[in-house]
Amino acid sequence: MAFPERFSNLPEYAFPRLRRLLDHHAPGGDPIAMTIGEPRHPMPGFVAEVLATHVGEFGKYPPNEGTPELLASISGWIKRRYGADLDPGRISTLNGTREGLFNAAIALCPENKAGKRPVILIPNPFYQVYAMAALALGAEPVFVPATAETGFLPDYAALPAEVLDRTAIAYLCSPANPQGAVASRGYLADLLALAEKHDFRLFSDECYSELWRDTPPPGALEVAAQTGTDPERVVVFHSLSKRSNLPGLRSGFCAGGAGCIAHIRQLRNYAGAPLPLPLQRVSERAWGDEAHVIENRALYAEKYALADRILGNVPGYRAPAGGFFLWLPVPDGEAATLRLWQETGVRVLPGAYLARDVAGQNPGTGYIRVALVAPKDETERGLIRLRDCLYG
Repeated sequence: MAFPERFSNLPEYAFPRLRRLLDHHAPGGDPIAMTIGEPRHPMPGFVAEVLATHVGEFGKYPPNEGTPELLASISGWIKRRYGADLDPGRISTLNGTREGLFNAAIALCPENKAGKRPVILIPNPFYQVYAMAALALGAEPVFVPATAETGFLPDYAALPAEVLDRTAIAYLCSPANPQGAVASRGYLADLLALAEKHDFRLFSDECYSELWRDTPPPGALEVAAQTGTDPERVVVFHSLSKRSNLPGLRSGFCAGGAGCIAHIRQLRNYAGAPLPLPLQRVSERAWGDEAHVIENRALYAEKYALADRILGNVPGYRAPAGGFFLWLPVPDGEAATLRLWQETGVRVLPGAYLARDVAGQNPGTGYIRVALVAPKDETERGLIRLRDCLYG
């Protein structure tokens, strides 16, 4: 029996590939995991209480798009955070942003653009679901370098007009995974103007938006409202995983123009899994509370300072503006990852595993990604071992 050819040449997913690289080697010390971006700070204290109060609602089918209370809570957060007034009809709940980033492309990408195969623009390196969405649609993924030369954000405006005219969707992550770069208001305004000129949509992945170092990152909805951009040009994606240390809740949302959200909701009616009602109640409370977010950000600020102190003299070290990853330069990311594991027990991710080869070049080859998600003392031990092994 045949399988779809469009998936036949997919590179192995990053974490199975990492296990294949490392797991047949003994660690050179007690293991410290700094690979996956799974937050390990405490959950908000109200989670158990809210779940207990609403546990009986597991016996009910939940609304697909979200309860009115949850949608109102999200709308209120968007207003407080970005100053944008959004009717709840322009919001849909999600089982985490990965589901939304994939399904929104299914719901909104046309079968052709300018009479040709549509293009989906993807920063390189990137969150792997972007590429899978393009392949599932039969669209052409175009991987655009996000390197030191471009401020670790993709320079979509430098693409040929023929490519931009065929573009249906452009993905952007800010703060960026893995580099921690933040798109400025000017960058977002220019990108929205480019989308208007060439008639494509921006999918803005903002799941790290509440983890920032000095200044809150601007959001695409905020800049779209300020510039008078057609609301149907933009869909933003947010999650409680990083903001509220609730990765297992699988709770997020997307927001955008009423037409976009109507199409996304319609697809979810057929193919989506509504968030269980007790989890929606927790989410409602989480989006309405900022105290735990401020506490969480303070814990990351301590680890940013650790990284600066321990690695600040490393040539090419760059403090991230947001998120919780370090993007550290090395001669070869895969070799550095293996050496670090064998000599110290610290486990990181080769940068090349998060990127694609384009014209024989992989922009992640000379980097490792290091997650600052562990408690402060464990993070400090890991960073010292890493420095002494790779840069000592």
